[in-house]
Amino acid sequence: MHITETVLRDANQSLMATRLPLSDFKDVLDLMDKAGYHSVECWGGATFDSCLRYLGEDPWERLRTIKSHMKNTKLQMLLRGQNLLGYRHYSDDTVRRFVRKSIENGMDIIRIFDALNDMRNIRTAVDECLKAGGHAQGTICYTLSPIHNLEMYVGLGKEIEAMGCNSLCIKDMAGIMSPKECFDLVSALKAEIKLPIYVHTHATTGLGAMTYLKAAEAGAAGIDCATSCFAGGTSQPATESLTYTLSQMGFDCGVDRDVLKKVNDYFVPIRDKFIAEGTLDPYVLGTKADALTYQIPGGMLSNLVAQLKAQNALDRLDEVLLETPRVRRDLGYPPLVTPLSQMVGVQATVNVLVGERYKNVGKEIKAYIRGEYGKAPGPIDPALAAKVLGDEKPMTGRFAETIAPEFPEAEKYLGERAQSEEDVLSYIAFPQQAEQYFAKRDSEKPLKATYSIKEVQ
Repeated sequence: MHITETVLRDANQSLMATRLPLSDFKDVLDLMDKAGYHSVECWGGATFDSCLRYLGEDPWERLRTIKSHMKNTKLQMLLRGQNLLGYRHYSDDTVRRFVRKSIENGMDIIRIFDALNDMRNIRTAVDECLKAGGHAQGTICYTLSPIHNLEMYVGLGKEIEAMGCNSLCIKDMAGIMSPKECFDLVSALKAEIKLPIYVHTHATTGLGAMTYLKAAEAGAAGIDCATSCFAGGTSQPATESLTYTLSQMGFDCGVDRDVLKKVNDYFVPIRDKFIAEGTLDPYVLGTKADALTYQIPGGMLSNLVAQLKAQNALDRLDEVLLETPRVRRDLGYPPLVTPLSQMVGVQATVNVLVGERYKNVGKEIKAYIRGEYGKAPGPIDPALAAKVLGDEKPMTGRFAETIAPEFPEAEKYLGERAQSEEDVLSYIAFPQQAEQYFAKRDSEKPLKATYSIKEVQ
């Protein structure tokens, strides 16, 4: 049973909005490399945004640094298909360059998903990952709704296999997949496709560890876990506990339990520091069985808490949690995963704080209703669609095909401020944050010798 350790990405993203700086974990990387993990998830998701926006780090340098210390362990990242690591769709040339550069900078496994399970939106990233020699893991975003069922998921699995992916991941971002549902889904997929199947869940609802055991019994190839001090709550189940239990059940996880303990010992004071300063709110550490109703993933919950705190309205959290599934229903039951989770959560928050549903509709929600994010899983509420679209018809094609190549213009705009192709990609993904980082970098040390990007292609 393969074990993917998530403390460097999803665990800290889910518990404390991705505020773990490289300086806090750099010294433990050599030790982690000896643990025997199948992979370490260390990049992608919200790490890129957080590095530029909050941590003052170059995300590419972060990746290269991790790779330099981890020679024996595969590095893994989460990629949002045509959204890459941002919150909108990017052009195909940007997607291909980003995927290729991720692999060149040290990435091994790229878990690629689309928030709507619209597989048209992962094809370009999958194709480039395979061409660049990476491991492409196609992903099914798991959710519960009147329109999502076993037959639909198996159909998605067949699409993922047909496009040439190396493996498949069932991504249960809200921790709502029950042990039985997991066993049935893994079994159904294994009966129809030949790809290794990985299962990702969260401990949010208290189901996570049980779900993983049934995943193992059904023949899953691997699971995602977090070192115990960063486990539980909205994070993943604990690495040590799962590997201990699975080994007794006859599954070889390939890990060194002594090293696992040392890794956790290293992270305990770091966790305590973030709790003391309020970055890690103990609220997200508990079991939230209500998530079986709300279906809110860990990162989304921590973001909602942060947003409401900023508005001095944390006392309205329960109202927002009630409004979230209503907004989701109105939008055709999209899976609550980035960027849709943030979009739905923000709209639910606005509806509650303004006191009138859809008085203000966010631009991202408008783009979603226009079809720019892909095909909605189910029908969108007609009144909401009419409010946004008027007489306009939603698009049916792939939105990325309407986006002109973005790289040449961005490269020209940045000029010598871009010291590499990676800098240009950072700017395309997060223009304002990247420019702020470049200014900070340039003010702190002399500029490196610049060169034409074309010379190193």
